[in-house]
Amino acid sequence: MTFIRALTGACAAAIASLGAFIATAEAQTYPTRNITVIVPFAAGGPTDVISRIVTGHMAQTLGQSIIIENVVGAGGTTATTRAARAANDGYTLITGHMGTHAASVPLYPKLAYHPEKDFEPIALLAGTPILILARKDFPPKDLKEFVTYVKANAEKVNAAHAGVGSVSHVSCELLHSILDIKPVGVPFNGTGPAMNALVGGQVDYMCDQIVNAVPQINAGTIKAYAIATAERNPSLPNVPTTAEAGLPAFQAQAWNAVFAPKGTSPAIVASLNAAAVKALDDENVKKRLLELGSVIPASKDRTPEALATLVKTEIAKWSPVLKPAN
Repeated sequence: MTFIRALTGACAAAIASLGAFIATAEAQTYPTRNITVIVPFAAGGPTDVISRIVTGHMAQTLGQSIIIENVVGAGGTTATTRAARAANDGYTLITGHMGTHAASVPLYPKLAYHPEKDFEPIALLAGTPILILARKDFPPKDLKEFVTYVKANAEKVNAAHAGVGSVSHVSCELLHSILDIKPVGVPFNGTGPAMNALVGGQVDYMCDQIVNAVPQINAGTIKAYAIATAERNPSLPNVPTTAEAGLPAFQAQAWNAVFAPKGTSPAIVASLNAAAVKALDDENVKKRLLELGSVIPASKDRTPEALATLVKTEIAKWSPVLKPAN
């Protein structure tokens, strides 16, 4: 009996060693085929644009094509659920953000995934400041007039967003809580379609990431009241901060980051992180992101560990704000 137990233990150890060897070998040769990065919103929105810029360079480093797949629905949670359930072999990733990997927790009590438990953090890609925007013929001329106007007409005005739990929804919920109003929300399948509606004058205003707004602001197709950061953004030097414009309590910055399904090999995560970091150090990538108003993460914020901490911190930050909205 002792001999059998010893033999069984030896076999188990051998199998474990073989498994570890195979995993190591796979990581060393990774990737051997195309990688899919799921973007949980429609093409043309901030998450989509940032994903394409950064993963385009990552593909060069990794030696394989990276295919962007746009999957819309439920404020990005449909796509994120799909990514959480994907094989953890490094060939299906997702670009998540403040909405999908933080705000979704308090907003969706029956969320089919948990940002901290069901994903391996890879790298933070960019910070994206939030702007208060409106259709070009919206009556208020500045932020103080905007606050007065929406308070007086809260039952009549409407705010566009990219779905419950999206950055545009979450950031405007913060704004509305500060102003103590509950205007009508108009959801779209992505920030791109929401922006198109704003440009077309079909909705009144929205809170949006700067990446989606710079071209439209510069073209004069929409108006920008303020940026919700401590300092003005170089890509929009004439847009005042919320503090300068009279609403210092409204401060918000979104972010985009790459995640893999839980259980993805640490070696594969390290390989993907290295490719992302290299992309963020590329002068052309930096130029394109900065032109869109993005904030490029500092070196210390680009590690998987830093991203894990960010997710945890963001969940704690947004839960008190969004539980009432739930």
